[in-house]
Amino acid sequence: MSIKYLLGLVLVTTCILTVSAVYEIQVGRYSTMKTLPTEAQQNIFATVTNVQFDSSITTVGEAMRHLLENQGIRLAVPRTQENQVHTLLALPLPQIHRQLGPISLRHALETLAGPVWRLVQDPIHRLVSFELCNEVVEEGTDE
Repeated sequence: MSIKYLLGLVLVTTCILTVSAVYEIQVGRYSTMKTLPTEAQQNIFATVTNVQFDSSITTVGEAMRHLLENQGIRLAVPRTQENQVHTLLALPLPQIHRQLGPISLRHALETLAGPVWRLVQDPIHRLVSFELCNEVVEEGTDE
């Protein structure tokens, strides 16, 4: 074999190992670990939480704010008082919802809101809010 061939083979092998090393690091003699972010780090709403609300949290809005407290996301509250989101946030927190989890942040927020509400995200400003599902809005206009 020629020296050029061997040098080329060594170079290709080194490049392949370097590329794979970008995504994995060796943490033990026989084990490696991925250097990629977890699903929860990429999508905060996939974060699994286990929460028990204390007695000072009495409304759905307070519970939602507590859930979002350390997530870097805020609850967007509409400025107009006629918006029905204010009604949702002022509802008393049901006893069954005082302990949630393990549950994803998305499902926890949707559980607190109930089935007639749809979670709305503003990823640019890191805000969340809720709007009534289409079926509920249509039923309300029939009367």
